Amino acid sequence: MPDESGAALLTEQFKRKKQFNQQDRQLLAAYAHMVDGLADMFGRHCEIVLHTLEDLDDSVIKVANGAGNGRTSGAPLTEQVLAILPQLEQQQLSHSPAYFTQGRLGGPMKSSTLAVRNLEGEVIGLLCINLDLAAPFHEFMADFLPKPVEAPDNSLDNFSNNVEELVTLTVERTIDEINADPDVANNAKNKQIVISLFEKGIFDIKDAIAMVSDKLNISKHTVYLYIRQKKRDEDDIA
Repeated sequence: MPDESGAALLTEQFKRKKQFNQQDRQLLAAYAHMVDGLADMFGRHCEIVLHTLEDLDDSVIKVANGAGNGRTSGAPLTEQVLAILPQLEQQQLSHSPAYFTQGRLGGPMKSSTLAVRNLEGEVIGLLCINLDLAAPFHEFMADFLPKPVEAPDNSLDNFSNNVEELVTLTVERTIDEINADPDVANNAKNKQIVISLFEKGIFDIKDAIAMVSDKLNISKHTVYLYIRQKKRDEDDIA
């Protein structure tokens, strides 16, 4: 970990640095949209903080789950994060190694700091992830499990290696879903399969129509017809 003199020098560097340009601020604003998503993913006991380095005394742009540390927008950089800055700058790192520290109330935290760089490669912001290790285990795990009132989605995702595999797996699973649905008549199954694939966005992929028509043993014209009918029904509802 850098010593105090390194952190102090970097502090002075950023104090002397000219104001960020519009592009820098737009980039940081784009990262701000990630804060809530990361907080939702990792749960209430994981604090997510986005800092700007334009003003170290007013650096927090956005914070989620910050109640435990009492931080809100406009808070300054912490001493620990300030000490990490020279390491990110001088070694051109994308993120710091995970480190352990204490929260405001003294509880242990596991943290990581990610560098936000502009198009010139300069560090203009930091995205900090702070996991509260003192959180009750049952509360921590509850954030990773479906709520009792929620029906868990047991559908499989397609972690495919190429587009052809993605389309093939999606079509095969959709065929199985429709064939297992007793409410869909046999003579309407192909149409319902195409409609379901359309709703899943599979036809946004190049050559998907040809691949689907081959798999269902119907013409591309028929696939286009089912898609047009689906779009027309949506337009009528709108």
